[in-house]
Amino acid sequence: MASFARPAALAAAVSIVMASVGVTADPLPPDTTYRPLPTLPFSAVKANDEAQKPKVMQRQSALLNERYDLANRPMRVMMSGGRKPVQDGVRVRLAGGATWDGLAGMAPDAIRDRNLLPEGFRPLPHVKQATGGQVFPDVQINEIQRQEQRNLRRFDVDFDLPDHLTPEFPAPIFLTTHPELGDVSRGQLLTIKNFYEFMNGIITPVQMEGLRLLLTPSRRRSSTRPRTARAPTRAWA
Repeated sequence: MASFARPAALAAAVSIVMASVGVTADPLPPDTTYRPLPTLPFSAVKANDEAQKPKVMQRQSALLNERYDLANRPMRVMMSGGRKPVQDGVRVRLAGGATWDGLAGMAPDAIRDRNLLPEGFRPLPHVKQATGGQVFPDVQINEIQRQEQRNLRRFDVDFDLPDHLTPEFPAPIFLTTHPELGDVSRGQLLTIKNFYEFMNGIITPVQMEGLRLLLTPSRRRSSTRPRTARAPTRAWA
């Protein structure tokens, strides 16, 4: 009985301490942890988002053009899949009168104090920062729709970067275990419908099962508006 008495007494002491802390601690405001639930029906929220979409896209386009040179200047060098050229030139725009040589000759503190750091090196906000979530280029949306009949298009925003500044799609797949095979994707998008045909005999059964799970559509994975501030699909080439 004595062996059970000590743990019981310790648990009681901990409970008393926790209770006393809970009584004396200042409660946190509810909005620091939980986001208020929507008060409008989804149909109204959707209609508002659709109405605001042109203005949202116009604002983001102006921001991108202010920070970057978005012109299409392809090099003769191709990306690793050989399907899309790499873009040429420095794309970050400088403030009026500034030059790269001038910035190179300045101390970091001077650049900071004079606010000369180019905007293109600062964090780039999401096309709809308050909402966040993944935004897919049209070429990806169309291919997923064609192969899997899943529509990843958002009603509130579109992808904001020009197609010539995005990585090639579908992305090539190179296996470190079989470098001699080159791009094992054969230039196609890997999906739940074709992965076994492409990978049979070149990856292990365990890897095959992991790939199957990865490519199986789910409610969370197929959502176009997860709770993330930025999507990996929105990349700068």
